[in-house]
Amino acid sequence: MKLLAFTERPDHVCFRYRIAAFEEALADHGWSLEAVPLARRSLPRVRQLKRAGRADAVILQRKLLPFWQLRILRKSAKTLIYDFDDAVFHRDSYHPKGIRSRQRLAHFWATIYAADAVLAGNSHLRDEAARYVPAEHVHLFPTCLDPQRYRLAVHRRQASDAKLVWIGQRSTLPSLYQAEPQLASAASAVGGLELRVVSDAFPTLSGVAIAPRPWSAATEAAELADADIGVSWLPGDAWSLGKCGLKVLQFMAAGLPVVANAVGAHRQMVIHGETGFLANSADEWAQAIARLADNPALRARFGAAGRRLVEERYSVASQSAELLDVLNRLVLPAAMQSAGPQPRAAEARS
Repeated sequence: MKLLAFTERPDHVCFRYRIAAFEEALADHGWSLEAVPLARRSLPRVRQLKRAGRADAVILQRKLLPFWQLRILRKSAKTLIYDFDDAVFHRDSYHPKGIRSRQRLAHFWATIYAADAVLAGNSHLRDEAARYVPAEHVHLFPTCLDPQRYRLAVHRRQASDAKLVWIGQRSTLPSLYQAEPQLASAASAVGGLELRVVSDAFPTLSGVAIAPRPWSAATEAAELADADIGVSWLPGDAWSLGKCGLKVLQFMAAGLPVVANAVGAHRQMVIHGETGFLANSADEWAQAIARLADNPALRARFGAAGRRLVEERYSVASQSAELLDVLNRLVLPAAMQSAGPQPRAAEARS
């Protein structure tokens, strides 16, 4: 059976973690995966959409197509699944027009209405989708990773030698700037504290020593394992409720404790006092980071708990059955129906 994934681009972070990561598990159960980056121009894209019928199932990832293109895809695809891990029905936190968008919401409604099933990256996104289509069509499918790709950090450094780390694309750097007062307060409390930024662009933060680390798929896991504390910040708005916490998962997979503000996915992923600390104010961040910086054993204990959490709830191994169940429930009955009525056993033997 063939699964066709329409993506923004083949190396897009969402495709790598939400679909490509499951390629081996899919192959083990008779599925082949083909990724097709959607063309920007209309005519080549229409050709792509019309070829969707060659696959047994199609995943449209994140993209909200124009209505007329969505109709072509729905007509072509035997089975259509929509996968999203952001609040695509909103604009992002920093858009000059603001977050709310009636146009995006209309396209989102049309897309999930056209789909046979919806894969939502967190419980907030699942609940939003279930407002418009039957809840049984919407499946919670968290962003996952393979923890075996991540070497565990060795917690030996102490106090001012401890290293913070943040990872993300340049598009998410505004969130790091919002955490500047919290990070500056922590740096003041722990003299000499360093923030390693693993990215394709690097900020300048007042009172915070930045150590740039150029991102690459080949080195990101090693960069995390060489740090001591992962940090994450989300704006407290409707767009952020749709974020699925990939950087937090990466920190925990590498055995790092996490300090994050209590917004959205952070509230589910960071178990306060077990895998890290939820902290909002500058004083809370300073206290949390100082406590972790001074105590390598505590960091190791939190890091081990975070790694177990990833393995149990957010790993490819733990979630592959959910993806396969959705595919098989949709595709196998349709395949049997298209094959026509099957002969009864007595007739088959005659």
